[in-house]
Amino acid sequence: MVPFFYFQYLWEEVEMVYEEITSVLGGWAGFRVVGVQRTVRADGSPEVVIELSAEPDAARRCGRCGDVTKEVHETTVRRIRELPILDADTWLLVPLARVSCPRCGPTTEGLTWLGRYARMTKRFAESVARLARVLPIKQVADHYGLHWETVKAIDKAALEEELGPVDLSGVRQIAIDEFAIRKGHRYATSVVDPTNHRVLWVGRGHTREALRPFFTLLGTEGCSKIEAAVMDMSEAYELETRAHCPQAEVVYDLFHIVAKYAREVIDRVRVDQTNRIVRAGRNDNRTRARRRVIKGTRWLLLRNPENLVAPQDRVRLQELLTANRPLWVVYVLKDALKRLWRYRYRQVAQRAWNQWYNWAIRSRIPALVIFAKRLKPKLPGILAHCQYPLHTSVLEGINNKIKVIKRMAYGYRDDAYFFLKIRAAFPGNP
Repeated sequence: MVPFFYFQYLWEEVEMVYEEITSVLGGWAGFRVVGVQRTVRADGSPEVVIELSAEPDAARRCGRCGDVTKEVHETTVRRIRELPILDADTWLLVPLARVSCPRCGPTTEGLTWLGRYARMTKRFAESVARLARVLPIKQVADHYGLHWETVKAIDKAALEEELGPVDLSGVRQIAIDEFAIRKGHRYATSVVDPTNHRVLWVGRGHTREALRPFFTLLGTEGCSKIEAAVMDMSEAYELETRAHCPQAEVVYDLFHIVAKYAREVIDRVRVDQTNRIVRAGRNDNRTRARRRVIKGTRWLLLRNPENLVAPQDRVRLQELLTANRPLWVVYVLKDALKRLWRYRYRQVAQRAWNQWYNWAIRSRIPALVIFAKRLKPKLPGILAHCQYPLHTSVLEGINNKIKVIKRMAYGYRDDAYFFLKIRAAFPGNP
């Protein structure tokens, strides 16, 4: 018969090995496991509490300067959240020493795996931050049983540490655009390096004052190195850019000008032609048939010819342009305007512009004439595209991704946190 003390000896050995394994796997440098307890809480969820004890020969370090110190003022036990073990929330009971540092005075000892005032281990916080990159804060908070403000603070601190101050030393070209951050015409301005698709800066508002902090951050030397800035025809962005970077070429984006042409010319002419038919004719079948030819053709007029794949769309567009000369003129001049961005020589682009401008003025279509006269002072920004073939399509794609980020979180109340999420989503191509 095996004596009872033998089983007791084996159990003590198993406990000792288990504690050693837990200490090694736990990675709590300077501490060892002295006790493990698994309990069930009132709500039925399991919980593991691990009691740690400081290694006798472990060096104590000041939590401020990091110097080694031997004098311990007092010791207090802090309850620390750790990563879950299997299905159980895990807590550590850590005896933290308040050391007396010759340089800093009395302070809490510094640990490599625990922040100075933290109530959770660094790897637990890192796990929360990793999950917050792909899930909304509320879902992460529910998963770990944390308050959503705690999850946000962890993620924000991780982003600030990871991103740090933005490096603007090698920036030579910039793209500037705005995006909506909430309802009620609330906008923010984003600045991107178009060469590597890196978000450089984000700020609230879309005025000159809103963009000014970016150039302040860039500095006088950085502003003097900017060669080109692509943007829409925003007067605020252009004036602020020229004030800080007078040597930079302002490049107007094709997309915004063509969109402006569609709103102010094509839509206006289409509505005017419909109203003219109504005023000139009677309410008979012929008048209604002529109105039906124009009605509902907005997207046919705006779409590129190569994108009209349906045969019935091609036939309908041909009938529309044949029956209505003003719409035919503005449709043809739309494609001619877009071709200005294909040239790579200023002289050729200038001749193409002169031809387009003369066509527009001689058309005597009021909306087209007004648009051409308003666009003429912006010609240098169009011709600058020959030397700097930049566009804001990169920014449009980034703005779409920003909308996804905002929609995932059901909006952001903290602009600084929102802008950090944007920078993290677009670190740039190597």
